Amino acid sequence: MGAAYFYHLTRRPLQETLPVLLQKARGAGWRIAVRGQDVGRMTWLDETLWQGRADSFLAHGLSGGAHDALQPILLTTSQASPNQPDCLMTVDGAPITPEEVQALQRVCILFDGTDESAVQQARLQWKSLTGAGCSAQYWSEESGRWEMKAEA
Repeated sequence: MGAAYFYHLTRRPLQETLPVLLQKARGAGWRIAVRGQDVGRMTWLDETLWQGRADSFLAHGLSGGAHDALQPILLTTSQASPNQPDCLMTVDGAPITPEEVQALQRVCILFDGTDESAVQQARLQWKSLTGAGCSAQYWSEESGRWEMKAEA
Protein backbone atom coordinates (compact mmCIF):
# COMPACT_ATOMS: atom_id res chain seq x y z
CA MET A 1 0.00 0.00 0.00
CA GLY A 2 1.34 3.41 -0.99
CA ALA A 3 1.24 6.79 0.65
CA ALA A 4 0.29 10.31 -0.36
CA TYR A 5 2.93 12.99 0.17
CA PHE A 6 1.64 16.57 0.09
CA TYR A 7 4.22 19.18 -0.94
CA HIS A 8 3.29 22.74 0.08
CA LEU A 9 5.30 24.93 -2.30
CA THR A 10 6.11 28.28 -0.72
CA ARG A 11 9.72 29.09 -1.63
CA ARG A 12 10.34 27.45 -4.99
CA PRO A 13 7.86 27.24 -7.87
CA LEU A 14 6.59 24.04 -9.43
CA GLN A 15 9.07 24.19 -12.32
CA GLU A 16 11.96 24.01 -9.82
CA THR A 17 10.46 21.53 -7.35
CA LEU A 18 9.00 19.01 -9.80
CA PRO A 19 12.33 18.08 -11.47
CA VAL A 20 13.90 17.40 -8.06
CA LEU A 21 11.07 15.06 -7.09
CA LEU A 22 11.13 13.39 -10.49
CA GLN A 23 14.88 12.75 -10.15
CA LYS A 24 14.33 11.14 -6.74
CA ALA A 25 11.50 8.96 -8.02
CA ARG A 26 13.53 7.87 -11.06
CA GLY A 27 16.45 7.18 -8.70
CA ALA A 28 14.17 4.74 -6.89
CA GLY A 29 13.59 3.02 -10.25
CA TRP A 30 9.99 4.18 -10.51
CA ARG A 31 7.98 5.02 -13.60
CA ILE A 32 6.02 8.23 -13.05
CA ALA A 33 2.85 9.88 -14.30
CA VAL A 34 2.51 13.62 -13.75
CA ARG A 35 -1.17 14.55 -13.80
CA GLY A 36 -2.50 18.04 -14.27
CA GLN A 37 -5.84 19.48 -15.29
CA ASP A 38 -4.97 21.74 -18.20
CA VAL A 39 -3.38 20.61 -21.49
CA GLY A 40 -1.70 24.01 -21.95
CA ARG A 41 -0.13 23.83 -18.50
CA MET A 42 1.11 20.29 -19.14
CA THR A 43 2.59 21.41 -22.47
CA TRP A 44 4.39 24.21 -20.60
CA LEU A 45 5.74 21.68 -18.06
CA ASP A 46 6.89 19.45 -20.92
CA GLU A 47 8.82 22.33 -22.48
CA THR A 48 10.21 23.35 -19.09
CA LEU A 49 11.51 19.85 -18.40
CA TRP A 50 13.18 19.69 -21.84
CA GLN A 51 15.00 22.92 -21.02
CA GLY A 52 16.32 21.59 -17.70
CA ARG A 53 19.94 21.14 -16.73
CA ALA A 54 21.96 18.90 -19.04
CA ASP A 55 23.45 16.99 -16.09
CA SER A 56 20.00 16.01 -14.83
CA PHE A 57 18.14 15.13 -18.02
CA LEU A 58 14.67 13.71 -17.41
CA ALA A 59 13.43 11.53 -20.27
CA HIS A 60 9.70 12.10 -20.53
CA GLY A 61 6.78 12.51 -22.89
CA LEU A 62 3.54 14.42 -23.18
CA SER A 63 0.47 12.20 -23.27
CA GLY A 64 -1.00 11.58 -26.69
CA GLY A 65 2.16 10.36 -28.39
CA ALA A 66 2.74 7.04 -30.08
CA HIS A 67 5.00 5.81 -27.26
CA ASP A 68 3.07 6.79 -24.11
CA ALA A 69 3.34 3.28 -22.66
CA LEU A 70 7.14 3.39 -22.92
CA GLN A 71 7.66 6.75 -21.20
CA PRO A 72 9.52 6.64 -17.86
CA ILE A 73 7.75 9.96 -17.07
CA LEU A 74 4.42 10.73 -18.71
CA LEU A 75 2.76 14.15 -18.43
CA THR A 76 -1.00 13.83 -18.74
CA THR A 77 -4.40 15.27 -17.89
CA SER A 78 -6.05 11.84 -17.89
CA GLN A 79 -6.62 9.46 -15.01
CA ALA A 80 -5.56 6.66 -17.35
CA SER A 81 -1.84 5.98 -17.10
CA PRO A 82 -0.59 3.99 -20.09
CA ASN A 83 2.99 3.99 -18.77
CA GLN A 84 1.93 1.93 -15.72
CA PRO A 85 3.51 4.23 -13.13
CA ASP A 86 4.79 3.30 -9.70
CA CYS A 87 4.45 6.93 -8.67
CA LEU A 88 1.88 9.57 -9.52
CA MET A 89 2.59 13.27 -9.09
CA THR A 90 -0.38 15.61 -9.27
CA VAL A 91 -0.24 19.34 -9.90
CA ASP A 92 -2.80 22.15 -10.03
CA GLY A 93 -5.39 20.26 -7.99
CA ALA A 94 -5.63 17.27 -10.33
CA PRO A 95 -7.91 14.57 -8.93
CA ILE A 96 -6.58 11.56 -7.06
CA THR A 97 -8.52 8.64 -5.61
CA PRO A 98 -7.81 6.57 -2.50
CA GLU A 99 -7.65 3.50 -4.74
CA GLU A 100 -4.80 5.06 -6.71
CA VAL A 101 -2.88 5.88 -3.53
CA GLN A 102 -3.27 2.31 -2.32
CA ALA A 103 -2.25 0.79 -5.68
CA LEU A 104 0.89 2.88 -6.22
CA GLN A 105 4.22 3.09 -4.41
CA ARG A 106 3.77 6.82 -3.87
CA VAL A 107 1.53 9.72 -4.78
CA CYS A 108 2.96 13.23 -4.59
CA ILE A 109 0.51 16.12 -4.48
CA LEU A 110 2.25 19.41 -5.24
CA PHE A 111 0.36 22.61 -4.53
CA ASP A 112 1.13 26.33 -4.62
CA GLY A 113 1.13 27.67 -1.07
CA THR A 114 0.66 31.24 -2.33
CA ASP A 115 -2.66 30.35 -3.97
CA GLU A 116 -5.45 30.08 -1.37
CA SER A 117 -7.69 28.03 -3.66
CA ALA A 118 -4.83 25.54 -4.21
CA VAL A 119 -4.31 25.29 -0.44
CA GLN A 120 -8.04 24.68 0.10
CA GLN A 121 -8.07 22.01 -2.63
CA ALA A 122 -5.08 20.26 -1.00
CA ARG A 123 -6.87 20.32 2.37
CA LEU A 124 -9.91 18.68 0.80
CA GLN A 125 -7.70 16.04 -0.82
CA TRP A 126 -5.94 15.40 2.53
CA LYS A 127 -9.30 14.90 4.28
CA SER A 128 -10.63 12.70 1.51
CA LEU A 129 -7.57 10.46 1.32
CA THR A 130 -6.89 10.14 5.05
CA GLY A 131 -10.61 9.67 5.67
CA ALA A 132 -10.46 6.68 3.30
CA GLY A 133 -7.59 5.19 5.33
CA CYS A 134 -4.67 6.28 3.13
CA SER A 135 -1.33 7.00 4.73
CA ALA A 136 -0.33 10.63 4.17
CA GLN A 137 2.48 13.03 4.95
CA TYR A 138 2.52 16.82 4.75
CA TRP A 139 5.83 18.42 3.71
CA SER A 140 6.63 22.12 3.93
CA GLU A 141 9.59 24.19 2.76
CA GLU A 142 8.84 27.17 5.01
CA SER A 143 12.20 26.92 6.77
CA GLY A 144 14.11 26.85 3.49
CA ARG A 145 14.41 23.09 3.35
CA TRP A 146 11.81 20.36 3.11
CA GLU A 147 10.52 19.12 6.46
CA MET A 148 7.71 16.73 7.27
CA LYS A 149 5.15 18.62 9.36
CA ALA A 150 2.30 16.10 9.73
CA GLU A 151 1.58 12.44 9.21
CA ALA A 152 -1.69 10.52 9.12
